[in-house]
Amino acid sequence: MTTVRTFADLAVEIHALAPRLGDVRLVTVDGPSGSGKSTFAGQMVTALEHRGSVALLGIEALYEGWTLDGAWQRLEEAVLEPLAAGWAGGFHPYDWATQSWSSRWCTVPVSHVLVVEGCGSSPRTADRLTSYRIWIEAPPVVAFERGRSRQGMDLDRRLRDWQRLEAEHFTEQDTRRRADLRVNGDPTGPLPYDPSAAFTALS
Repeated sequence: MTTVRTFADLAVEIHALAPRLGDVRLVTVDGPSGSGKSTFAGQMVTALEHRGSVALLGIEALYEGWTLDGAWQRLEEAVLEPLAAGWAGGFHPYDWATQSWSSRWCTVPVSHVLVVEGCGSSPRTADRLTSYRIWIEAPPVVAFERGRSRQGMDLDRRLRDWQRLEAEHFTEQDTRRRADLRVNGDPTGPLPYDPSAAFTALS
């Protein structure tokens, strides 16, 4: 079963939630690579900004290469713990070109809502801090082709290995079932709505 929802209505729902990270409402957007997480998160942030301050963080910046190991721990220590205490967080992002941690500093301010998007953003250990969990999905073939189409990247083998890794992670963490909202990241056919303003929610 599917329903059409607007980003504006979702923003109202999220801002009405109780914060669980100090005064911040943590919203996570998880799902397979190429499913449409970044696009969805960007559109949701635009709607959220009409009602209060929002920060957006891609957890990929905290991967140490092609692995999920340690990413959530780095996020919690560098960003979430300071925010919970009422202070801005921050981190040095991973530089994929040099395969090392960058000297650049990224500040994450205290805001009404913090959106963390990316594979591995909704582990069970995050539940105590998270106000709302979103799962985005698309057919594996579609997700893979989206990954391949990224300009300047020839990552077929890497992407196939990554799809296996993330599938194991999602099974272990039961990520889809635990989500508060599940979204179709690849609705087909003529859409009866503007995809920049609405989306297809799954049961």
